[in-house]
Amino acid sequence: MGIGFISFWVVNLGLLIDNFYPTTPPVLGVICFLSIIIITVYSLINGRLINLKSIKILSSKVDDQIRLMFISDTHLGSNSKKHLEKILLKIKDLKFDLLLIGGDFIDSSSFNLDELDILKNLNKPIFFISGNHEYYIKDYENKLKKLKNYDISFLDNESFKFKKLNLIGISDNLTLENQKKIASRLIQEDLFNLILVHKATLWDHVFEKTDLMLSGHTHNGQIFPFNFFVRLQYKNIYGIYEKLKSKLYVSSGSGCWGPTMRLGTKNEIVDILISKN
Repeated sequence: MGIGFISFWVVNLGLLIDNFYPTTPPVLGVICFLSIIIITVYSLINGRLINLKSIKILSSKVDDQIRLMFISDTHLGSNSKKHLEKILLKIKDLKFDLLLIGGDFIDSSSFNLDELDILKNLNKPIFFISGNHEYYIKDYENKLKKLKNYDISFLDNESFKFKKLNLIGISDNLTLENQKKIASRLIQEDLFNLILVHKATLWDHVFEKTDLMLSGHTHNGQIFPFNFFVRLQYKNIYGIYEKLKSKLYVSSGSGCWGPTMRLGTKNEIVDILISKN
C-alpha cells in the first residue's frame, strides 16, 4: 500500500513536470523508477526510527516538577515486540515519573499479551487509555482487563492524582457528548488537569478548564502527502496548540499503521516536563 501510494504521486508529479520540461518516455520512466526506489527505501528506514521530542509546560498549579513520557499509536500486532523494546530502550535511563499511553497500543487479536511483560522492567507507573483499534480486537474487554498483569493501569473514564497533577483518562468508544460529560465530572480546578484521550476533537469543548490534553490517532498523515487529506478530517493533526491557558499536544505516534513507512513524518516519544512558573 505504501509503495503504491508513493508510486502514484511520483508518476503523476513526473507527468506534470514533463508538461513543462518535456523529455522522452524512457528517460521519464527511469527518473520515476529511481525516485520511487529512493523514496521507498528512505521511508522504510525512517519508519523504523524512533525520535525523542521534548516539550516544556509552565503552570502555577504545580509545586514540584513532573516529568512524563507520552507514547501513542504503537500498533503492537502490526508492529512487533522489537518495536516496543526500541521504545523502552530510549526511555529506560531517563528520570521520569509516569509513562502515558494514548491509545492504539495494540491493534491485533493475534498479539500475545505476554510480550508486554518487558514493561515491568521500567519500574514506573504506566497509564493507558483506549484508542479505536483496541475495540477491533476479539474479546477486547477481557484483554484490556488483563493489562493490569503487566503493570499497566487502564484509565477507563477515571482519574489518577499524582502530586498536583490530575490525570484524566477518557476512552475512545464514547460519543463526544459523553466524553464532555466525563471530563466535566473529573476536572478539579485546583489541580493541573491533564486529559489523556485518543482523538483531539474533545479539546475545543473542554479547553477552558483543561491545562493540557494529550492525543494521537492522526499519525500526522504518516506518508506525505497523505497529511493533507488527514487535515480535511481533523482540525489539529500534529504538534502543540494553545487556547487561553490550555495546551493540546497531538503526537504523530510512536509506530506506524499499515506499511512500516514514514515520509515527511516521524515516530516519536514525547518527553513532557511540567514546571512551576
